[in-house]
Amino acid sequence: MEDTRITATEKNLIFLHSVIPAAEKFYLWCFGRDGRCLSSTCPAEVRPLLETLFRSLGGLDQAVAYAALDKRIPLLISSSLGMQWAVTCETERGSDLLFVMGPVFYSSPRKEQIQTAMRSPDHGVRQLRLERMLLSHLSSLPVLPYAVFIRYVIMVHNMLTKEQLDISVFRPKGSKCQEPSPSHNHDRSKIYLAEQALLRMVREGDINYEGFLIQSLTMSSGVPLPDAIQQTRANIIIFTTLVSRAAMEGGLHPEIAYPLGDSYIAAALRSRDFGELSALAATMYHDFICRVHQNKTNPHYSTAIQKCCDYIALSLGKAIRISDLAALTGYSNYYLTEKFKKETGLPLFLYIRRAKIARAKLLLETSDLSVRSISEQLAFRTPNYFIKCFRNEAGTTPAQYRKLYSARSSIHGNQMFAE
Repeated sequence: MEDTRITATEKNLIFLHSVIPAAEKFYLWCFGRDGRCLSSTCPAEVRPLLETLFRSLGGLDQAVAYAALDKRIPLLISSSLGMQWAVTCETERGSDLLFVMGPVFYSSPRKEQIQTAMRSPDHGVRQLRLERMLLSHLSSLPVLPYAVFIRYVIMVHNMLTKEQLDISVFRPKGSKCQEPSPSHNHDRSKIYLAEQALLRMVREGDINYEGFLIQSLTMSSGVPLPDAIQQTRANIIIFTTLVSRAAMEGGLHPEIAYPLGDSYIAAALRSRDFGELSALAATMYHDFICRVHQNKTNPHYSTAIQKCCDYIALSLGKAIRISDLAALTGYSNYYLTEKFKKETGLPLFLYIRRAKIARAKLLLETSDLSVRSISEQLAFRTPNYFIKCFRNEAGTTPAQYRKLYSARSSIHGNQMFAE
């Protein structure tokens, strides 16, 4: 690293980088929370290009937002180009440093894939000069298998935080060794509804997906094969195929979705480890959802308002206060509410309420949770207040909505599962 702010931690990272084979091109970056790049192990000839891409593709904004949430596991960041980064922070009190690892591609990038992503009208990176620079360095861009990249990420994170995490942290919580009950395994209509919920979240780019992913993992053991590794691998291949198709339906360009899905399938075929396969499936799902979410981001929203929208999407399970959002953006409560309404067309309180009601509909459609439980899960003050808000938005009560949806689904389910 080449900056005057060389701390003991950074010296440790230099040592760690020195023991990683040079051929594997694993780069480390140190940013201040003000967004300034303080140092990097990236070679000088590609450093300006890769730093510009990290900023232009929204990686730095995601990294800063992640640091504000005080997360204890590394953040994986995907981009429309197929580049991946990881971010972690020191846990030392008063530290204002962000450590970025990457970028890497999980498989060798193709010229067509880069051109399609950079010229998409849904993304901000359209500069022809930047595209030419990237294509001129195509053969020298970092390519690492998923498993190798993740293991290096864990090494760096553990060094910074003094923790002892392993690759399992990238699996959804509660997914380890959970066997579905026989009744669930044979309730095909419930499995179908859970599957549709997962795919709908991909199509919508819904980044608050973790609970639904965990629920689906407990419902079916998937393709029955005599070898457990083979069974897990087959399930991931099928899941990846379905998710990539749902992402295309959600607006992800086929020239991005097909190669991305192929790279995850190839990684699954190479893997011989349960933990790695499970983490790979979770990362694949996260990757596709983030790409669709990025595609659906309103280009007319300012960075501050988009931060608020993302925060709301990820915080549906708690009371969301305007003061929290104001602190996130650095605005006063009044200025934020005015700016939010001007850009989105909705008062902030109404945007939050509609986001919660949309999640309530999904829970009513795909779970057996009671109305009271859903009300509590979405942090409404009382069940009665939840019912009132739901009726205002949906024109019916939650119980009536579930009954109507179940009736429609039953008819459709009978058609789907008829012998």
